[in-house]
Amino acid sequence: MIAAVLLFLIVFGINLLPAFGPPTWSIIVFYGLNSDVPTAAIVVISAAAAACGRLALAHGFRFLRGRLPKRLKDNLEGAREALEHRQRGVIVGLGLFALSPLPSAQLFEAAGLAGIRLLGFTAAFFAGRLISYSVYAASAKTLRGTSLGDAFANSLTSPWGIALQVGMILLLAGLTQINWRKFAPHDDASEREGKLP
Repeated sequence: MIAAVLLFLIVFGINLLPAFGPPTWSIIVFYGLNSDVPTAAIVVISAAAAACGRLALAHGFRFLRGRLPKRLKDNLEGAREALEHRQRGVIVGLGLFALSPLPSAQLFEAAGLAGIRLLGFTAAFFAGRLISYSVYAASAKTLRGTSLGDAFANSLTSPWGIALQVGMILLLAGLTQINWRKFAPHDDASEREGKLP
């Protein structure tokens, strides 16, 4: 029981990091190789902890939104409107994104800054992580010969890992510069009033 609680806390903490956190899969593999926690429990606990951590991260970035200049807030409001209009596609896209090994911190940071409704967003992330973490946990035995320390070091110091994190941060900053209202569908009240039911 203590190992399961510790797993939750570690994965939750890693997923609170806004950038440059070690990959959750390395913790899953470590637990798969070195604990008595059943594989299914490792997967469910890790996915729940990751989802909770990212949800908390997004809420933290919502507090930062008030400190942004008005122009950036308007751009983010436009992004929220555009995404919520196409919410089903966004949720499916997030689920597919969660299957990939790409870092998700900046995605949740952007969602928090934009004020997007986070429940469905986080549920899709959780579902995607259940699948991807199942693969990692099942692969733990094949990774027995690798070092967890090497995995951490590679994720934090490899040029590709650093470039990916910096690129995601720059993308997040760039997304706030776009006037998203230009891309949102417009409901013209005068047109709607002229239409018969």
